[in-house]
Amino acid sequence: MSVGDLVAGVGVGLVGGVTSGLLGVSPGGGLVVFSNLLLGAEQHVAQGISLVAQIPPTSISGIRRYWEKGSRTPLDWLVLLTIGFLVGGIAGALAAVGVSSAVLRWTYVVYLTALDAMLVLRRERQPSQPTAENHSGQIHWSALLLVGLAAGFSSGFMGIGGGLAITVGLTSWLRVPQHQSQMVSLVISIIPTTIPAAWIYWHQGWSVSWLVLGGVVFGLWGGTDLGARLANRVEKTTLHRILVGFVSVMVIYMAYRAIEG
Repeated sequence: MSVGDLVAGVGVGLVGGVTSGLLGVSPGGGLVVFSNLLLGAEQHVAQGISLVAQIPPTSISGIRRYWEKGSRTPLDWLVLLTIGFLVGGIAGALAAVGVSSAVLRWTYVVYLTALDAMLVLRRERQPSQPTAENHSGQIHWSALLLVGLAAGFSSGFMGIGGGLAITVGLTSWLRVPQHQSQMVSLVISIIPTTIPAAWIYWHQGWSVSWLVLGGVVFGLWGGTDLGARLANRVEKTTLHRILVGFVSVMVIYMAYRAIEG
């Protein structure tokens, strides 16, 4: 294992951390894409790297930045989202075992395209309405559980962490403010919900050396803090547009990889 691989691991983690802190998504999506791009990892291996690297609580510093700006996370939301995430994560990882890399790539493309469409089609709040920092209404437990299940399944099946699904589900479907949704996503990411799915991938041999994983985790620590600092200086409309652009770029890249074979 060369120093170059370690540096590449840090680079992958740093980019994943910045996007996580800035956009409130778990770093998994970025980790899968950049593990493919910078490390040349096969699809299953890239997903395994993503799931294992997300076990340490690398988003704590990012959560602190959101908390300082007034964003809060209801405890009952976390419980329901976590339960759904764990169940969905195990189901997704087991489903991925019998699927080829090509199918995983195309599933990844379709999934991200659907989330991107939800973001683009989401109607903005009317200017006459107050722009509250935190959701003040009631959200039915089944809706939160469904968001958790979808996020967990996407995490286990595609190794992307599920934070993107949580952020999109809360903002586009349940109408939760952007910054609050991003904080909820980061809080969920510090709970080691990826352990069952990560173990399945590791058991299948879909991972890399501890040196590379250590580099990824180190990059995530610094990148998440930096991204959260940037997010608190950006208005919600701009964050929404950046998130749409980020997902669109991932869709284009993964479609290219899928076509390339």
